[in-house]
Amino acid sequence: MDHNKYSVVFLSAGDQWRRLRKISKEYMFSIQRLDASELIRREKVSDLLEYISQCCASEKVVNIGETVFTTVLNVLSSFMFSMDLAQYDSVSSQEFKDAVGGLMEVTGKPNIADFFPILKPFDPQGLVRQGNVYGKILLTIIDAIIDQRLETRSSSSIYDGVTLKNNDVLDMLLNLNQNGESKFTRNDMKHLFFDLFIAGTDTTSSTLEWAMAELIHNPEKMGMARSEVNKLMKNKKNIIQEYDISQLPYLQAVIKETLRLHPPVPFLIPHQASHDVEIHGFLVPKNAEILCNVWAMGRDPKVWSHPETFMPERFLDNKIDYKGHDFKLIPFGAGRRICPGLNIAHRMLHVMLGSLIQKYDWMLEGNMKTQDMNMSDKFEFTLQKKMPLKVIPLRL
Repeated sequence: MDHNKYSVVFLSAGDQWRRLRKISKEYMFSIQRLDASELIRREKVSDLLEYISQCCASEKVVNIGETVFTTVLNVLSSFMFSMDLAQYDSVSSQEFKDAVGGLMEVTGKPNIADFFPILKPFDPQGLVRQGNVYGKILLTIIDAIIDQRLETRSSSSIYDGVTLKNNDVLDMLLNLNQNGESKFTRNDMKHLFFDLFIAGTDTTSSTLEWAMAELIHNPEKMGMARSEVNKLMKNKKNIIQEYDISQLPYLQAVIKETLRLHPPVPFLIPHQASHDVEIHGFLVPKNAEILCNVWAMGRDPKVWSHPETFMPERFLDNKIDYKGHDFKLIPFGAGRRICPGLNIAHRMLHVMLGSLIQKYDWMLEGNMKTQDMNMSDKFEFTLQKKMPLKVIPLRL
């Protein structure tokens, strides 16, 4: 679908790429914008806890990955479009979920045409055809939302192009699009939203699912994380707020350890060498495609002691972070290609995980023992649990 020609992920680092990165930062992911949109995320976490409460009352099994996916999807759609794209226990979001999941699966499969370019026009495995089907579904949904907003703007007096009712991301980008000097087209807008929803939903929900699975699999770690949260929230009636994160070092260590063992994207987005470069005596030729295997980096015994063991404590005595400054841990990438959504992912992961372990204990479906959990993964574009985490919430 020519997505690579418009995507901030795959464009070369030229004027258009810099323009899209600047737009992403200014209108979505700056500290100021994230602070201003905190109430949206708080409301969606409250919706998540309300749904969990209903499941708790009826002793209903919760699929953590799917449930968190719905939450994250609604966080993004409310922030971008002032609307929820999904409902818990509803097929309303299934088309969107299936399309995202399908794209993740297709892009994670080895493509024989990458190794034998002469086969590329024939698409022997049908991967491009499948990707087009899923991509068209997502772009059609985004297109319809843009059309609806344009109709609202043209028929309502509350829009004057400057003073906006919602002042959400879509309104701001439409204003930018209608500014003749911006060089920001509707097509750019569609593909930017496409990137943001693909990059933001599946990655965040899979990381949260892995974090919950590791804590349930390691009850003593769960106890330590819950104790820290309860101690902080002892005299507070509300759920965890984003400003509480800095006071929860063990919870932060749990997230770091989860990202080390289960990076959401096991291979970073492909990079390309712009010229010949020598690294430690090895020549990387111009135009070579570079894949950074962060899954292997996180399990390197030369760097990490007991690399296969879930040990959040390893991050309590050092200042290693995942914000691109320490190459031991770069699940979001590093440098100018670092994930622009890092800060919102950081906030969402800690608040959701902290809230879920603070309010509830969790029993595995079918009374399975924690030591019998299947902790194996399956490789797609994102790293998924081979067996989805299905649990019954128990109120503490």
